[in-house]
Amino acid sequence: MKEENAENGAKGESAGKHGGNKGERRTLRGPLLLRSTGDQESTYDQRLLELRADHDWMHADPWRILRIQSEFVSGFDALADLPPAVSVFGSARVAKDHPYYSLGMELGGALAKARYAVVTGGGPGLMEAPNRGAQEAGGLSVGLGIELPHEQHLNEWVDVGLNFRYFFVRKVMFLKYSQGFVCLPGGLGTLDELFEVLCMVQTGKMSNYPIVLMGTEYWGGLIEWIRHRLVEEKMIAPDDAHLFLVTDSVSEAVEHIRRVHGEVAGVPPEAGARRGDGK
Repeated sequence: MKEENAENGAKGESAGKHGGNKGERRTLRGPLLLRSTGDQESTYDQRLLELRADHDWMHADPWRILRIQSEFVSGFDALADLPPAVSVFGSARVAKDHPYYSLGMELGGALAKARYAVVTGGGPGLMEAPNRGAQEAGGLSVGLGIELPHEQHLNEWVDVGLNFRYFFVRKVMFLKYSQGFVCLPGGLGTLDELFEVLCMVQTGKMSNYPIVLMGTEYWGGLIEWIRHRLVEEKMIAPDDAHLFLVTDSVSEAVEHIRRVHGEVAGVPPEAGARRGDGK
């Protein structure tokens, strides 16, 4: 089975480089790269959460625990030596000629020059842009991908790449191995990550963790709702509405992150981020 999976992965990569047969494409199934002709019926995450019984022993809960454990072990092992890093989130649907893409590249480059590694979801759009900006600036570019029903692959600007079956394992890696969070314009996935981080900081699970939203116009309506509706109806404390910085300036965003880290002993903003060498 392992040899078959490896062979399929090699074929998929070859098809990606040379075009393959018409209608075929490369698909990531967890850590495997396969050649396929359509969307997969379900993902590991979906099978974990579905209500109907799953009698396939490969997806029974006792076996699933081992698979989940292996994902944590692989992630911890691969990222253990990651230098100070900032996670950047944003939409996968933004084209390369969009101003948001240029903003993402500028942000990635500025973070790299400030000696931070840049960690994204590894996909296209506003995940690719910060990876590209960081790599072109000589910094370390990291991509943490996720298995999806439709086509998904790590972008070409990733220096260190991992692909996960389970969203919750991937989220742990984002939070454990980064010292800051920047949110570019995005959709539901981006909002999911944003509110996860806000909740972790609000409840004291994470401290001295700077959060930045890039784009005052894009995020304006959401910020208005948070700072007025939630505060006025006493759903959150007034201070909770100021857990993040909203800005259009890349330099202000990076300086905010550096300033927060400069106030924390043992997390020097000048810590060196180097290109990954697998050590």
